[in-house]
Amino acid sequence: MRTAVKNTRTLRTPGGLSLRADVRALVVVGALLLAAAAASVVLIGTGDFPISFADVLRTLAGNGTAGQDFIVNELRLPRVLVGLLVGASLGLGGALFQAISRNPLGSPDVLGLSQGATSGALVVIVLLSGTAAQVTVGALVGGLLTGLAIYLLAWRQGVHGYRLVLVGIGVSAFVTAVNGYLLTKADLVDATRAVVWMTGSLDGRDWSQVWPLLALCAVLVPLVLAHARGLRTMEMGDDVANALGVRVERVRLLLMVAAVLLTAAATAAAGPVSFVALTAPQLARRLTRSPGPNLLPSLCMGAALLVTADWASQRAFGADQLPVGVVTGVLGGVYLLWLLVTERRAGRI
Repeated sequence: MRTAVKNTRTLRTPGGLSLRADVRALVVVGALLLAAAAASVVLIGTGDFPISFADVLRTLAGNGTAGQDFIVNELRLPRVLVGLLVGASLGLGGALFQAISRNPLGSPDVLGLSQGATSGALVVIVLLSGTAAQVTVGALVGGLLTGLAIYLLAWRQGVHGYRLVLVGIGVSAFVTAVNGYLLTKADLVDATRAVVWMTGSLDGRDWSQVWPLLALCAVLVPLVLAHARGLRTMEMGDDVANALGVRVERVRLLLMVAAVLLTAAATAAAGPVSFVALTAPQLARRLTRSPGPNLLPSLCMGAALLVTADWASQRAFGADQLPVGVVTGVLGGVYLLWLLVTERRAGRI
């Protein structure tokens, strides 16, 4: 508590409006934005045709050669932008679910939302032999239906933390079994295509994936941040939040819908990239050392984490050799084991 008070400053506007700002959190957000930007430029320059950091910046400013302009702006920039938007969406969605459930394990990976989106995509791939655009729509619909099922099953005079997590784990197991069944019914070509999509990858992403995800984030991110104060109040308990004038169930439902949309859209754009939604909010909280949902730091951490993981996979194994979902899965699995050990030693599980 002393650290949170010490890091908080009150800013006064010329009109007399007072704003409280967490200085450390703002510094962390700035550092993460710089890290994400630097990693993005380095990632754009990485590949079979390497381009220096300075040349990437020059090309992005419109002063590159014709060849550099094609490689940077048409081939690599859309992939990087999809990575940033997917990472930001997963980081923010994970922070929302962890704050709503009041549980560090309450992420879309654990609750089954990613698996639900995967089911929607598999139905389109295996049963309908759909196009890439149809697979994206199927993943989005699958994620939304799974989120609705979790909410309805967890409802009992409201939605509470551990019930939400337990219901999500059960739904995740059921949907995972459905996914396995769909794969057994697929022919070899469709099964191969489905497995590649299920790994989670940024390969082949173009501007057609950038614009829908960018539009969704432009609507949902400001909406979520506008309710950050109510979400933080809800962490003190529903009774306290109601007494302070927060419409608890309305805010919770609105933020859950936003989190489901962000997660489903991210999965539709890049496949089920594992563990970013789980680790990004936890890493952001440890950097800011601040209580509360840490929505903006989690968003920035998710973006930086995903593009850095994609760069690491390309540097270690070459372009298009190792999907980014494999890297995040390995790192996230190690982090999850560490988190479980830490929570057990603290007596919380």
